Formats: sequence, structure tokens, C-alpha cells
Amino acid sequence: MRNVLKIFVILGIFCMPLFSNAQKAIKLGHINSNDLLKIMPGRDSAQSILEKHVKDLEKTLKGMKSELETKYQDFMSNQGQMSELIKQSKTKELQDMQARIEEFQDNAQKDYQDREKKLLTPIIDKAKKAIEDVAAENKYTYIFDSGVGSLLYQDASDDILPLVKKKLGLK
Repeated sequence: MRNVLKIFVILGIFCMPLFSNAQKAIKLGHINSNDLLKIMPGRDSAQSILEKHVKDLEKTLKGMKSELETKYQDFMSNQGQMSELIKQSKTKELQDMQARIEEFQDNAQKDYQDREKKLLTPIIDKAKKAIEDVAAENKYTYIFDSGVGSLLYQDASDDILPLVKKKLGLK
């Protein structure tokens, strides 16, 4: 009987840390990452670079479409005087131009996405790092992002945006 009691006492001593860790309080926080990204340094300049890039791409695309439209109008108005060989050649030329325009649109979209990623990734990484630092410093268990719509209910959690802004030196 004494041996059984000793075993329970020994087990209790070894299991005590396990139960005390299980009782650790959960501390919840939330942040609207969209609000944070709007005020991040470098965001405005990255946005203006992207806007200029889009305008350049649109200008090029507009020129290509204008050239296609001009050639198409010329073809339509003069096809009655064209031989069958010239009609086939002009039709092929118009189809090739349309294909180049579509290829340009696809490549422009990919180019824009690559440029956006290149410009915004350092800003986003800096924001993430600040959020992680604030969470660790203030012993948060979980931080939810209310800016992406994934937070459906919020009761007992802290908005850490002011702490992250302070960490980044933002007002």
C-alpha cells in the first residue's frame, strides 16, 4: 500500500509541470493588415510605380489595337479590289496581329504581377516581422487578421495595430 502511495506521489510530481502548462492562458489579438499596409513606408511609391507601369502597358496595348483596327478597316474597304492571294495574306496578317495582342495582354498581366510582388514583398515582410515581434513581446497566443475577412467574431482580443505602428515608428 505504501508503494502505491509513493508511486502516486512520484507521478504527481512529474506530471505537475504538464498540467501547469495546460492551464496557460490564451491571449488573443487582431489586426487589420490592410490598414497597416496602407500606412507602411514605401507603399505609396510602390503604388505610383505600379500605376505608371500599368499606364505604359495600356498605352502600348492601345497602340497595337489601333494599328490592328486601321489595318482591318483598310482590308474591309479594299478587299473588293484584292486578289485571293492578297486577301489570304492580309487575313493571315490580321490574325497574327490579333494573336500578338492577346499574347501581349497575357505577358503584361504576368509582368505586372511579378513587378507588384517584387515591389510589395519587402513591405509585407517588414509588416509581418513587426506583427510577429509585437506578438512575441506581448505574449499573444494568436493574432487574427480582420482585414481579410477571416475573423467572424471578436470578443476578448486586443487590436495590436497601435503596438505594431509604434514598433515600426509610424503614426
